[in-house]
Amino acid sequence: MGGREYVMKISVIVTVPPYAPFVEEVAAHPIVSGLRLNTVMPLRAGPGEALDRLSRYGQALWVDLKGRQLRVVGAAIPPFSEIFLSHTIRVETPVDAFFSDGREMGRIVAVDGNRIILEDGPRRLIGPGESVNIVHPSLKIDGTLTETDRAYLAAMRERGLKNVMISFAESPADADEVRALLPGAEVVQKIESLSGLEYARQSRARHGQLMAARGDLYVEVARPHHILNALKTIIQVDPNAIVASRILDSLAYQPIPESADLGDLGFLLEIGYRTFMLGDQVCLKRDTVIEALNLLQEIGKSY
Repeated sequence: MGGREYVMKISVIVTVPPYAPFVEEVAAHPIVSGLRLNTVMPLRAGPGEALDRLSRYGQALWVDLKGRQLRVVGAAIPPFSEIFLSHTIRVETPVDAFFSDGREMGRIVAVDGNRIILEDGPRRLIGPGESVNIVHPSLKIDGTLTETDRAYLAAMRERGLKNVMISFAESPADADEVRALLPGAEVVQKIESLSGLEYARQSRARHGQLMAARGDLYVEVARPHHILNALKTIIQVDPNAIVASRILDSLAYQPIPESADLGDLGFLLEIGYRTFMLGDQVCLKRDTVIEALNLLQEIGKSY
């Protein structure tokens, strides 16, 4: 190397709370290549306000649409037996539903449109916006884009913004629907299910860059260790794929990352990922997100 320091090209998309006072500092970090707006976050005055605020920092602003991702609508306060979802569904029952990134489970005994009836479930308040995973081949979800998604696309079109992430991408029609409402959209397709993984194998990145969205994908794969080959598949079919979620989450609770988090990053780098997206957990506070960015920057210098 002739004495020159080798620096691995790592870039990071950061999830930013819309009212965080530290967004400007994050946007100025040398390895940050974009900001992600999670559209489930509550706003004072609608999508336009958040888009105006977050698009002024000189970074690409990625608007993460929820699409067919199942989320809780309204709060379910224990003891409860019903939860209302963001979409009407059909599925054979009884069937398991997973909450909290797969750490909690409830048993669905009946489905009525967008209402699921539980035999049992988490013994805590289930809040609006929480994701729900129902991993069963009979699951059918009616519709894709939500009303909130459509409101964001309309506000983006008014402002000339183009960068969109689609949750649970499973078909070319998902990207087509977005582009019909936002012509010229730059689409990242989040692969988060077995159907999405098969779609990625078949279509590669023809309809938009791929993202290995591990938050839900880890829950959706048939067995936990299958996530490893799923991650390999996505980077093989799209060498520019982004990997997201479950990255350095231990920094949300302590200043030193867990050894497993570092090993995880090493694996992702070894199989070819170079663009990372930090999720909500590590990005809610200034200190944790800056620490994560600094750590990734140092890994790029020394790995």
